[in-house]
Amino acid sequence: MTRRWSGWRSGAAPGSDRILTEPLPRGGPGTIPGPPCVVLLMTDQTSPTPNARYAVSLSESEWRQKLSAAEFHVLREAGTERPFTGEYTDTKTEGVYSCRGCGSELFRSDAKFDSHCGWPSFFEPLAGDRVEYLEDRSIPGRPRVEVRCATCGSHLGHVFSGEGYGTPTDQRYCINSVCLTLVPRG
Repeated sequence: MTRRWSGWRSGAAPGSDRILTEPLPRGGPGTIPGPPCVVLLMTDQTSPTPNARYAVSLSESEWRQKLSAAEFHVLREAGTERPFTGEYTDTKTEGVYSCRGCGSELFRSDAKFDSHCGWPSFFEPLAGDRVEYLEDRSIPGRPRVEVRCATCGSHLGHVFSGEGYGTPTDQRYCINSVCLTLVPRG
């Protein structure tokens, strides 16, 4: 499936990547929900591809060899696993969740909470530079913020703000279990 991205700010040339360093605006026309953060805007881009800007950059063939079919679909084609089927949806094990694609540490178990949405939920990443955020307009009329691993560019899930969960950030990082590997503490 081809995914097309369009920047919410003008000036991006077709096929170019831009990183915005100013915070996302809140509310009003032309804005997207999500955290104030650095956002990579992609225009006329397909799913994640080898890119020299990532520390881990493999060809499609190499990713297919490394990952299972389900992992490849979600991590490299920005798919979604079915809700309530992932191995980490309800786990309470303490530890660090790493990217299944490259091993980069992304989330800690102490930031995980029960959102009852069908996927593991976290209120913040391990550090802001561990993930990158992309505008996702794949569902017409419902802009979202995609979360990708900043080390390898793999799709992880989406982040939502203002849903009223009792978390310190009022954000829900809705992450596919198949994208993660839990390294238990101890």
